[in-house]
Amino acid sequence: MGPRDKRIDAYVAKSAEFARPILKHLREVVHQGCPGVEETMKWSFPHFTYKGMLCSMASFQRHCAFGFWRGALVLGKGAASGVAMGNFGRITSLEDLPPRKTLIGYVKKAAALNEAGVKPATKLKREAKAPVAVPADLAAALARNAKARKAFEGFSPSHKREYVEWIVGAKREETRRKRLATAVAWMAEGKSQNWRYDK
Repeated sequence: MGPRDKRIDAYVAKSAEFARPILKHLREVVHQGCPGVEETMKWSFPHFTYKGMLCSMASFQRHCAFGFWRGALVLGKGAASGVAMGNFGRITSLEDLPPRKTLIGYVKKAAALNEAGVKPATKLKREAKAPVAVPADLAAALARNAKARKAFEGFSPSHKREYVEWIVGAKREETRRKRLATAVAWMAEGKSQNWRYDK
C-alpha cells in the first residue's frame, strides 16, 4: 500500500468520534482498491490521487462525505446524492456505505479511468435565455435619446437584462419613473447598470 500522509492521520484523529471509523474504513478501501494511490490534503480535507485526482473524504459535525472526482463515470446515475458533498449522501455510520467489495470496485474503476486519461464528465450546456423583452416605457425613452439607444443596443444581453430588471423591479410608479430617467442618463454616457462596480 502507498505511503500515508501524517496530515491525514491528524485529520482523522481530530474528527468526531463517530467519524473516525468511517474515515479509517474509507482510507483502507482506497488503498486496497488502488495500491499506487497517494494521499494529500487539499481544501483542508483528505484527497487521494493516482495519475490525477481520484477521490476525497471529509468529516463534519454530524456526518462524513466521500466522493470520486469522476463520480458520474464511476457510479453512473447514482453519482450525485444531492443532500451532501460527495457521492454517497450524509454518511453517519459504516452502514450508510456500500459493502467493502463494492467500494473497492468503485476505486478500481476510478483508477482505471485515470490511467486511461478519461476526463471528468462535462456539465450540461445551459439553455439559451430568451431575448430581453424591453418594456414599452424604456423603448419609448430610448427612442427619444439616440446616445442611450445606441449604447443599449451595443450592450450584451446580460447588461440589457440588468437595466430592464432594475426598472421593472420598482414597486412604485414614481420609483420606476426615477429609475427609467437615471437608466437613460447612464446609458447616454455608455454606462452599464452596475457601472460603479466595473473595473
